[in-house]
Amino acid sequence: MRVLLDECTPRKLRRDLPEHEVRTVAEMGWSGTRNGALLRRAGAEFDVLLTVDSNMEFQQNLTDLPLALVVLVAHSNDVDVLRPLMPQVRELLPVIERGRLYRIAVRD
Repeated sequence: MRVLLDECTPRKLRRDLPEHEVRTVAEMGWSGTRNGALLRRAGAEFDVLLTVDSNMEFQQNLTDLPLALVVLVAHSNDVDVLRPLMPQVRELLPVIERGRLYRIAVRD
C-alpha cells in the first residue's frame, strides 16, 4: 500500500507502517500545497493520505476522492499521542477503499 503522510502528521509514524511504502508531503516536494491540490496530486501516486487535519473533510468534496483519507483524531499531533492509533491503521490498510474517509480516534 502506498501511504502519504500529510505535513501535519509526524514523520516518525512511518516506522509503524514497515510493510507499506510511506512517503511524506515534504519528500514529494509538495510542502505548502493546499488540500484540494494535494488530494489530486496524491491520488495519482498514493492509495492513502494519512492526516491529523480533521477539517479536511469539511473543506473538500470527498465524494470523488482518488484515494482513501485516514484522519487520526487526537488532542495533539505529537507522535507519542498518535502512535497508539497505528495498530488500528495497520488493521485498516488491507481493507481500505479509495474514495472513503476513515476516522481513527484516541479512546479516553
